[in-house]
Amino acid sequence: MQLPALSPHAPDAAAPAVLTWKLLPAALVCGAAVLLFGVQIIPVGYAMLLAGVASAWFIDRALFRDLLLIALGQLIISTISLEANIDYPNMVLFTVVLGSAVAVPYLVQRFIYKERVIRFPWRGSGRWTRAQWIYIGAVVVMAIVLLPFYFISSGAYQNWPAVHEPDAVIRLFIGVNAVGIWDELFFICTVFTLLCRHFPVWLANALQATVFVSFLWELGYQSWGPLLTIPFALVQGMIFRMTRSLSYVVTVHLLFDLVVFLVIVYAHNPEWFGG
Repeated sequence: MQLPALSPHAPDAAAPAVLTWKLLPAALVCGAAVLLFGVQIIPVGYAMLLAGVASAWFIDRALFRDLLLIALGQLIISTISLEANIDYPNMVLFTVVLGSAVAVPYLVQRFIYKERVIRFPWRGSGRWTRAQWIYIGAVVVMAIVLLPFYFISSGAYQNWPAVHEPDAVIRLFIGVNAVGIWDELFFICTVFTLLCRHFPVWLANALQATVFVSFLWELGYQSWGPLLTIPFALVQGMIFRMTRSLSYVVTVHLLFDLVVFLVIVYAHNPEWFGG
């Protein structure tokens, strides 16, 4: 059953209307991430996921199918603690659970829905433009300027384990970068892509950023971290929409994460850097 749009104007076929009943289930499913990962009120978060998916069934069946995939991914992620832990068993657990959160929606859509909407377009439109290379340089500068100040002044670096041995440093490097790549596979290539089928790009981007930032909060980007992670999540969505290039958004993300890694190592071991 399709409910009437809240807006008195007929939606443009090329640009989905904003104020429709479809926004309610999408807001519930994406908003559940705040409870699941942000404030960690798990039962209420599950209830929101269920309410969002159930209401989508009555409002729009195509939306229901896509929100079900997003909800499945969040449900899988919520089965583990996202606090940074680079012990070998926990790294294996992270790999299995986060990998499943990407793989299950992909496989359900490909083999049950018989659709090919979720894609991982590595090259996108081809060679990067001059503007893209300039932005890469700007990313490095912004990361160097902002991230040390954030992590050290807020004490957020303490949300990551202190690493003193070479083996631990290597595991931290692998963990930070692996999660960064995963972020783009799930939040951008999966959540954002699915939402863009039903909402204007800016609204789909805001919804995916809600899930993205909530995840990063539990991971350790706390205190005033959302002042950085909210714009980052939104910009990553915009860049992917413009470039259709997974390699580009992953490169941007990994450049940030390289600085994150170096700041965490420095903050725990300032004497290594002559501090």
